[in-house]
Amino acid sequence: MIVTAVEQRVDSARAVHRPLTWQDTARAYVSLMKLRVVELLLITTVPAMVLAERGLPPLGLVAVTLLGGTLAAGSAHAFNQVLERDIDAVMHRTRRRPVAVAAISPQAGFAFASVLLALAVTMMVVWVNPLAAGLTAAANLFYVLVYTVLLKRRTTQNIVWGGVAGCLPTLIGWSAVTGSLDWPPVLLFLIVFFWTPPHYWPLAMRYREDYERAGVPMLPVVAPARTVALQILAYSWAMVVTSLLLWPVASLSWLYGVGAVLAAGWFLVEAHRLHLLARRDDTLAGLKAMRVFHGSITYLTVVFVAVMADVLIFG
Repeated sequence: MIVTAVEQRVDSARAVHRPLTWQDTARAYVSLMKLRVVELLLITTVPAMVLAERGLPPLGLVAVTLLGGTLAAGSAHAFNQVLERDIDAVMHRTRRRPVAVAAISPQAGFAFASVLLALAVTMMVVWVNPLAAGLTAAANLFYVLVYTVLLKRRTTQNIVWGGVAGCLPTLIGWSAVTGSLDWPPVLLFLIVFFWTPPHYWPLAMRYREDYERAGVPMLPVVAPARTVALQILAYSWAMVVTSLLLWPVASLSWLYGVGAVLAAGWFLVEAHRLHLLARRDDTLAGLKAMRVFHGSITYLTVVFVAVMADVLIFG
């Protein structure tokens, strides 16, 4: 992994009191973008484009949209690491990020993030359309200003509303093809919106002490595991219901229906299992919560791949 390589090289450089090489610095800048997280965002963009086109969109349009989305999301993550360098430095999970370990200065990180955002929006305006460009900029600014600056350190609902930024690729993908919005992309947006708490809160349960040490009021820090697990379960059901509503609204066939129902059944079992465990043992629930975290990634992938497969096979 890129981040691991950067961490090892930074530690090695400090141990022998030598400066980082340009290769180390380049890797650090790439790691600022958190490309593994960006991959998950792009999983929602392509199916939205395929659904909007009711087939394969022009490959050039797909490439530009994905590249613009990657640069914008990478920019948001870089801004986030600059603004949260104090938090990152005290959390075990994030303490080796490039800005936190001074592999990249805050000023350089901010400049890098600004350039990425400018490139992303310019590409979308020139080669896609103004609506997609505006939504791309909105996703970035919402993540940085609303989630990172306003919400994360102030409310237990930080990732619920901050997660809106991660939902916008569905609207961006649809608008890139059509230049407009409709009910199907709104339902795709809502699937990701309701998916965010079941995805992120299990991670926060597992690393509860990290967030507590950093003074971040994630819900698992201020509420018992049974309360968190109950809310995860509630959002999971809302997510599943929304995914089933998409079936008739988007005029999808039995293929999507089978994929959505099977994925829903499997994930709800995991969410219910976590809830039952949390009612018995808060500590053990925190240790086992990562099963739901990883399962949420699989669930979202299956549902969006089912959308794309349905359209490509049945039109």
